Amino acid sequence: MSPNEAGSSSWDAIVIGSGIGGLVCAGYLAAFGRRVLVLEQHDVAGGNCHMFRRRRSYEFDIGVHYLGDCGPGGLLPSLLAGLGVGDRVRFRRLDPDGFDRIVLPGLRFDVPEGWSKYGDRLLETFPAEAAGLQEYLAICGEIAAAARYSASARPVLGNSAAVVRWSRRSLSRLFDHCGLSAAVRTVLAAQSGNYASSPANTVVAAHIRMLDDYLTGGAYYPEGGGQMLAAALVEQLETHGGQLRTKARAARILIEHGRAVGVELADGDVLRAPLVVSNADYRRTVLELCGGRENLPEGIVRRTEDAVMRLPLVTSYAVVDTELVEASEANIWYWPSGDVESAYARTESGQFDELPFVFISSASHKDPGNPAVCPPGYTNLQIMTACPPGYEQWGVADGPASGLRYRRVAEYRAAKEKLAACLLDRAEEVLGPFRDRIVYLESATPLTQERYTLATGGAAYGLQSWGPHGRRPDVRTDVEGLFVAGQDIHGGGVVGAAVGGAQCAEAILDRPVLAEAYDGAVFADRALLPERGHDWDPLRISRGQARRDARGFAPTAR
Repeated sequence: MSPNEAGSSSWDAIVIGSGIGGLVCAGYLAAFGRRVLVLEQHDVAGGNCHMFRRRRSYEFDIGVHYLGDCGPGGLLPSLLAGLGVGDRVRFRRLDPDGFDRIVLPGLRFDVPEGWSKYGDRLLETFPAEAAGLQEYLAICGEIAAAARYSASARPVLGNSAAVVRWSRRSLSRLFDHCGLSAAVRTVLAAQSGNYASSPANTVVAAHIRMLDDYLTGGAYYPEGGGQMLAAALVEQLETHGGQLRTKARAARILIEHGRAVGVELADGDVLRAPLVVSNADYRRTVLELCGGRENLPEGIVRRTEDAVMRLPLVTSYAVVDTELVEASEANIWYWPSGDVESAYARTESGQFDELPFVFISSASHKDPGNPAVCPPGYTNLQIMTACPPGYEQWGVADGPASGLRYRRVAEYRAAKEKLAACLLDRAEEVLGPFRDRIVYLESATPLTQERYTLATGGAAYGLQSWGPHGRRPDVRTDVEGLFVAGQDIHGGGVVGAAVGGAQCAEAILDRPVLAEAYDGAVFADRALLPERGHDWDPLRISRGQARRDARGFAPTAR
């Protein structure tokens, strides 16, 4: 045994990465009696469910701006309930008559719940294109029904002609087929920022699945923010014999004679287990953690090398010392050019001078009962856009995952400040002037995303393509005892990542836990869960027991 080798028989499974997919998978394994260790390279669990604090007065969500299908019996609540923590995360329903607001020059479209109401509002807004819209909506309805049943692990309804013909074709081809104008296409694809890829590079099924979560299941926001999801899952893991270890970066998955046998950490420690689950970025899993062709088939490695990531994002986090009248609980999607396809084409080609869109979310409106978001009478904003892939526009040749210290690079700082100013310019076109009322402002780039999550190129939504026709990796691998989880398996976003984690647990346990949880089964022992006192803090809980009170924690009153 190596002198750095620890706990050779301590764990039944090791999960790399504590994003929502890794935590869901680990939670189900623990609920079935497996001793599970979750490794997280950051200081806090949660991945894109993570939130951060500033000045003990403001909280900002990284990636949770709204979630679909979180009402009673919804997919994510069912997954949480199956782990015994369904009552520990409360979801607040957003305005069913307009949870998203799409803004184009001279046009505003409020997106309502319900396919029928959505269709009626589209036809009222664009009466001259009724024929094309009706065909588009009919095709979408059939695909949505099939995708809905597939996502809940139930039998897929019969493959209709629309499902067979259109589900794996690009959204642009469907727009062309229906003869839709640029304005209609932009309204229909305005929420594509939820997965950060263009209509030309998005299969119809992926877009419809995203939209159907909200139209059919409703739009919700977790009270207390996204960190509440991670904290509840950490509580369940730890009370069922598992452990979360933060600030523990995996450097290599140990593979011996075609079988996964453990993980080597960046500090040299070796942890052994007969089962390893990687919830890390899929490219990093295959090409780095597994050693590429050294341990995996040529076809898998080549497909992963050729895979394209979704566009990375830039976000500004702002607090304004007044209540902005134009801000609301509805997300705002502003497309300045009014042409979604040309806007994406410019961004994908590397043009950095125009923003394709601006997404504006106000946590203080979505979660008005949370005093930690900002003081009463203030407005908490997240302002986001997509940007070109690659490091060049940031003035660096590599990313922080390789150890680059980028934050003091002059070219990086200049590019970041320029883009942050553009975000504010565009946001003021929608919300009115507020720049002089900003009391806190901070911006994050793709390099920030890569630093905290190790996502390839800082792509928050993972893989755009992995082979033809929207194909995605399977939870199983060619290495015995090695599985993968997360959004690269099922699809982007919090709910997609959670489903990917549940599907991974299903494959390991050989049991349909997703469908069973959807039907009301509870696998964890709720009596084991700890009481939450008045000083309970989701950020503190999400550091793991060993580091719960370590230096660097920023408490706040709740």
